[in-house]
Amino acid sequence: MKKIFLLLTSFFCLYTVAQRSAIAIADKKYEKYAYIDAIKIYEKVVEKGYKSPDLIKKIGNAYYFNGNLQKAALWYKTLFDEPQSQIEPEYYYRYAQTLKRVENYKEASYYLQLYNEKIGTNVTDSLFNFNSIATHKNSFIVESTNLNTPYYDFGPTYYKEDIVFASSRSDLVLVKKTHQWTKQNFTDLYKASKQNDTLFSQPINFASPINSPFNESTAVFTKDGKTMYFTRNNYLEGKKGRDKGKNNENTTLLKIYKASLSNGIWTNIKELPFNSDHFNTAHPALSVDEKTLYFASDRPGTLGGADIFKVAIKDNNQYGKVEHLGNIINTVGRESFPYIAPNGNLYFASDGHLGYGGLDIFESNYENSAFQKPINMGKPINSVSDDFGFITKDLKTGYFTSNRTAGLGYDDIYEFRPCQVTFNLQITDSKTQETILNPKITLLDEEGNLIHTEVTYKEGFYWIEMECQKKYFLRTEHPEYETVEQPIEPLNTSISKEIQLQRTIFPFEIGTDLAKVFDISIIYFDLDKSNIRPDAARDIQKVIEVMKEYPKMHVAIRSHTDSRQTHKYNEGLSDRRAKSTFAFMVANGIEAERLTAQGFGEVELVNECADGVYCSEEDHQKNRRSEFIVTKVE
Repeated sequence: MKKIFLLLTSFFCLYTVAQRSAIAIADKKYEKYAYIDAIKIYEKVVEKGYKSPDLIKKIGNAYYFNGNLQKAALWYKTLFDEPQSQIEPEYYYRYAQTLKRVENYKEASYYLQLYNEKIGTNVTDSLFNFNSIATHKNSFIVESTNLNTPYYDFGPTYYKEDIVFASSRSDLVLVKKTHQWTKQNFTDLYKASKQNDTLFSQPINFASPINSPFNESTAVFTKDGKTMYFTRNNYLEGKKGRDKGKNNENTTLLKIYKASLSNGIWTNIKELPFNSDHFNTAHPALSVDEKTLYFASDRPGTLGGADIFKVAIKDNNQYGKVEHLGNIINTVGRESFPYIAPNGNLYFASDGHLGYGGLDIFESNYENSAFQKPINMGKPINSVSDDFGFITKDLKTGYFTSNRTAGLGYDDIYEFRPCQVTFNLQITDSKTQETILNPKITLLDEEGNLIHTEVTYKEGFYWIEMECQKKYFLRTEHPEYETVEQPIEPLNTSISKEIQLQRTIFPFEIGTDLAKVFDISIIYFDLDKSNIRPDAARDIQKVIEVMKEYPKMHVAIRSHTDSRQTHKYNEGLSDRRAKSTFAFMVANGIEAERLTAQGFGEVELVNECADGVYCSEEDHQKNRRSEFIVTKVE
């Protein structure tokens, strides 16, 4: 028995030593950012039944830093499910970011709140309010470009009439090396020309001396095309630098370089003086006047994983003092890939501001010599994946990078443009079918506000350009016809529609209900409210226009309620509603002496929904109404 015990003990010790040896090998790869190799070893160790909070953290981190937030979320969940785990504050933040990636926003809010409590201050949005982003949703069409491959394609920038971008694709220009972090080829810069509205030419390698055996990416060019700034690993004049990272680990960091164009060749490549062998400096962007360089860095003073900085560009290759953009822009997360648009606004990527998950693209307006609070660009620009590298020439069209689902490669370049549709409208007489000439066509938004839009007449059709994915109301008017107002549901494609108008029936008689004569919708009120709803305001405006056209017409406003509440209460409520309608019409140009207003409470129901009778909300709403009865006409 003693021999068996010793044998089992020896076996267990050997097993433990083997697992620790494997972990030590994986740790070295982890420290060198060879995350894919490290993950393979770590997960094999876990499969054999050996795990610890530290091991779980490293697997989660390896997936997190490699951009696989879905897998990271699973491992961070395992970490938080372990009752004995000692969990540092940053893991609450990282777990929240991964939860947003899988669209579990409620849990993400919870862990962001815990993160704030752990560090003792509210430095990030703890409550994820999806609607606050949705209000900034832009109407864009987003499409993948033909620049993409199954590899990494990212970081587009404008160069004259071309696009320059980074890619890890294979070609015969240079011998490719593999990056331990991604297991992909090192990236080079490529150039492509736009052939038409949608297609680019076959990209060509930017070639040496710009491209090297190591990573090049994210370039920016001066307007004259003679100077470029670009990101590269620490490699210059054929020599690879060996940097000391934040934790003194040996690694090759990112730096910004400058090159000049001479006789058609990029030359005089120089490292910028504010680079360092102890931190990364990357992703340059130029101000509109080209006197300031913006970039991302994890240098001392950074609030999170990376922040955005700026530096003045002076004469004779001199630079000013590096300045942090402050906590309006930077957060405890990652801010990177800055871009200055032609209007001076800053676009950048962040996972620290309120977003959908991963990196989102934000816009910060430049006002009063300062950048303002960033606004999430919304969908479809942003997604639950990483979205970054935004550029635009005209503030309407442009490009960005994303690793969203259904992409061709690991990172892909997408093009965006305004989403517009053409509404082709034919307006005819309902009896003769003849085209009605010179109608007044008005486009309104959901709140009844006038949309200034150009209406073009061509061959019997009126052409209206409008943004897609938005709801509108179209009002058609003509002096000899009844006014028609119709909703236009959100559109994705151009459509044609015929609207038939009926000639106005004259004369009016005392007792005529304008709602019936002019097909005016009943004015509805919300339950227990007397304020004018936006949809009610549009209908009341029709009555106002009729009374303006017939200045001697007098109208009685009759307001009614449903049967819920007491008779006395309903009588008072209907009276307030009538007076609200009265006040609205007077405020919009109708003389008070031409109107009367009276509330009838629940005494004139239009259906069987009396006291004690069960009815749906829709049926009750039919009783909450206003009517417009002609009392005098000359």
